Amino acid sequence: METFVKAAAAVLVAVVLVTVLSKNSKDMAVVLGICVCTMVLLAAVSFLSPVVQFVQRLQELGGLDNTMVEILLKAVGVGLISEVAVLICSDSGNQGMGKALEYLAGGVILYLSIPLFTELLELMQTILGEI
Repeated sequence: METFVKAAAAVLVAVVLVTVLSKNSKDMAVVLGICVCTMVLLAAVSFLSPVVQFVQRLQELGGLDNTMVEILLKAVGVGLISEVAVLICSDSGNQGMGKALEYLAGGVILYLSIPLFTELLELMQTILGEI
């Protein structure tokens, strides 16, 4: 919780600095914004270890294949990273690049999920074959 409060305070200070800087030096304001976003993402990584452990526990209890859990975690990572990058693009006035990145992230997530869909289809065939 302490890390979150510190990160939130740093973001609020950075917002004020970016607002002031954007009047004189838009480039520096964008760079500062990117640096702050990077620091916040690094702070968020510190919370991931317990989440990954929890997902691994669920995997053990449910008997899920390790590959499937990795795919889900990668897809979530792609989604979160792309969302931050899209927001940075929008803040810097490059909405087109942000939208292109959104489409790319969607494609990557679909690509990552092909094994999940394959596994689901095989499971459905097994279930329907038993009826």
